[in-house]
Amino acid sequence: MRAHSPFLARQMDRFPDLTGLLAAGDVDAALKAVRDVSGPDDGIARSLRRRKGALSLVTAAADLSGVWDLNRVTRTLSDFADQALEEALLATFAERYPDAEPKGFVVLALGKHGSRELNYSSDIDPILLYDPVTLPHGEREDPADAAVRIGRRVSELLNARDGDGYVFRVDLRLRPSPEATPIALPVEAAIGYYESMAMGWEQSAFIRARPAAGDMALGDYFMQQIRPFVWRRSLDFGAIDAITDISRRIRDHYAQGQAFGPGYDLKRGRGGIREVEFFAQTHQLIHGGRDPALRSGNTREALQALAAAGVFDAEVSRKLDEAYVLFRTIEHRLQMVEDRQTHELPKTAEAMDNVARLHGLETGGALIELLRPKVEWVGANYDQLTPAQKAESLSHDEGRLADQLAEMGFADPEAPVARIGRWRTGTVRALRSTASREALEDLLPNLMRTLAAAPDPVRALNRLDDLIGRLPSAINFFKLLAARPGLAELMAELLSHAPTLADALGRRAELLDGLIDTSAFDPPPAVDQLAEQFAQLEQGEDYQALLDRVRQRVNDRRFALGAQIIRGSDPLEAGRGYSRVAEAAIEALTRATIQEFEAVHGRVPGGEMLILALGRLGGGVLTHASDLDLVYLFSGDFMKESDGKKPLGATQYFNRLGQRITNALSVQTAAGPLYEVDTRLRPSGAQGLLAVSLDSFAKYQREEAWTWEHLALTRARPVFGSARGRAALSAILAETLERPRDFPELARQAVKMRSDIAKHKPPASELDVKLVPGGLVDLEFLIHVSQFKHEMAFNPDLRAALDELVGAGHLPAELIDAHDLITRFLIVSRLVSPKSTEPPEATRPLVARACGVESWDALLESYAQARQRVGDAWAALSAPYSEEEDAGSR
Repeated sequence: MRAHSPFLARQMDRFPDLTGLLAAGDVDAALKAVRDVSGPDDGIARSLRRRKGALSLVTAAADLSGVWDLNRVTRTLSDFADQALEEALLATFAERYPDAEPKGFVVLALGKHGSRELNYSSDIDPILLYDPVTLPHGEREDPADAAVRIGRRVSELLNARDGDGYVFRVDLRLRPSPEATPIALPVEAAIGYYESMAMGWEQSAFIRARPAAGDMALGDYFMQQIRPFVWRRSLDFGAIDAITDISRRIRDHYAQGQAFGPGYDLKRGRGGIREVEFFAQTHQLIHGGRDPALRSGNTREALQALAAAGVFDAEVSRKLDEAYVLFRTIEHRLQMVEDRQTHELPKTAEAMDNVARLHGLETGGALIELLRPKVEWVGANYDQLTPAQKAESLSHDEGRLADQLAEMGFADPEAPVARIGRWRTGTVRALRSTASREALEDLLPNLMRTLAAAPDPVRALNRLDDLIGRLPSAINFFKLLAARPGLAELMAELLSHAPTLADALGRRAELLDGLIDTSAFDPPPAVDQLAEQFAQLEQGEDYQALLDRVRQRVNDRRFALGAQIIRGSDPLEAGRGYSRVAEAAIEALTRATIQEFEAVHGRVPGGEMLILALGRLGGGVLTHASDLDLVYLFSGDFMKESDGKKPLGATQYFNRLGQRITNALSVQTAAGPLYEVDTRLRPSGAQGLLAVSLDSFAKYQREEAWTWEHLALTRARPVFGSARGRAALSAILAETLERPRDFPELARQAVKMRSDIAKHKPPASELDVKLVPGGLVDLEFLIHVSQFKHEMAFNPDLRAALDELVGAGHLPAELIDAHDLITRFLIVSRLVSPKSTEPPEATRPLVARACGVESWDALLESYAQARQRVGDAWAALSAPYSEEEDAGSR
């Protein structure tokens, strides 16, 4: 160190005791001894300066010897910066307001200090905030003046330089409008600025912000309030543009430091430290609004989290991390020479050799070759975020535009020309601003080329026009598509094939954001994991915020499942995914609703809410459009009363709670709709109580229930309640279904029910796969009647029940394939032809593929065969019990 760093040589002479400990290899003892290098009479400023010099010596020795890794080095420097700010602030309060409690003033750390990654010779970039209500101030002193004086004194204590050096250079220019604002800002004014006026680069700056000293509760309050500004769920590609624009400007401004070699700027140069940081921050801004695990301000932690979340490949993360560690390490070597905040490699061979030897290399040339491959790789990787060339433009001349569109593949360019003309004139609300029209022009060539290649270009274009017409502003939507070209292709597919998804996009264009992550195309996880994700709230959010959050997250999942089907995933797996999402939504919202309800009404001793799912949810396979068939039940004594501030009898308590749960699941909020809830399958139907006790439910099933109600219970399962409560409910279901009964009478009533359905609810077309003869309803009746006939296979999962019946020889095996085809057809048709009519010609191959056959004609043939098999089997089972046969026998 002495040979290659004049600065460290001076520190070794200044602190001989520390030098001795370091020479003996006892870094830990040397670090502890740092606090003892100043005396009681030094005063705060000199004490901090001496401790900073001593810490610089210990840190350099630990770094150069390899005892500490980069994380330990930067964390140690950052922690000392926190300590120095805190001591300087306390000393200032003691000087100015000795009798007052030091509160109402907070120092926010930004940049590398905020992420605890301080350079060896870094300055710090704090923002100073105060609360005018709680900040101590003189009798005739305005709080704003008091805050400015406190801020100036703290800066002076850290900035001042003498023979002992300095503590930290303090740069306060990261505050809003530094040329016009005081150095300390009132907290509410700062919140207002960041909520409404802040620039995109300020959003990225706050990725690494944290309270570092002073009134930490005030700092936490500020960070909580501006969290939606930093971590936006709906992507702000204007902010991302701002980050990449900063990088372009840096490259241009520091042109001399861009060429790799002597004089290269390790921080700002192409492929340098900033480009590793900006690469991570850009992806954090894109994905962090939806995934709090990606919000770390620390660059290395962020890279690891982004790779773990599948945002980019683990190998990319590894290479960026290796480059970052090397760059920061060499940056420290540059700064150790003379304690200068420099990032440039020396221009002379002698100085280069000196830095190289400080790092343990023989020559500057060896250092250059060590850095070169990583600099080149980082630069090439970052270039993917900042494409050098914009797409070619589309002509504003209608004739030339029509020719361009025809070349792209539009058979009739007249409609696209008219649409583009509308967009360009700004008559559409979302395109009234110049910025949104500029974003459109940047995207337009690739967008129209993508639409031209879509399965149904005209349909996709019309639906895109509808979508844009519903947006308040289109700028972020266009920038998202420009930044992720693959999304434009996927969007064209969705608009071509899936009116249901196109309508959802029109209501919430940010649904497309969720498809950025490759994980969006994975099956949803288990119900408990999903429910935990749905229920997550930011600090300070309440029940009403939860309703919005759950709607956003559930609809994101449902939209992604629909996109999976369009992209070729098995509709049966998607149907199971839809069911898990719905069950998790019930779990998350019911728990939150109960907690909210109990805050007013307390609990009913010994009682709990239970929810029974029937129909498609009970069977565990939903479509995109499925309602939720629910029955509310409660355990315990219905004579009991709740123990809250406003007590209720048990029956009234659980009926009100059931209505609240229904509202939570079905009432539309600002985030949109969730599910339609149907509670008509409860005991006594719409005339009965919304929630009944388990005892009443069991008695009703024994003594009063109609045959159709017992048929419905074949697909019933508990979806909410404790394990004990679910077990009790399951026992009632089993007892009801397995009870001896007059099967011929049950069969006659079931056959009549199916006949009534056919009369009163005819199929919309031959492709109404649910209601058509030989369709899904016939198959359901066939399975349910067979379950009672053979007193077995009472599994709510229709496919599992069919497997058991086939395995026992009670139904033909060919029905399994028929079930799968019909169910797949139902699930995909709810997306592509919600009215059960024939899908558009361009969509038919997609439907065939989803159903596992090679063509539309082959699908129609397989569909006819499946209907025939189901129809024949149902006819064989039902014939002895039909009304016609009964009439003939009489």
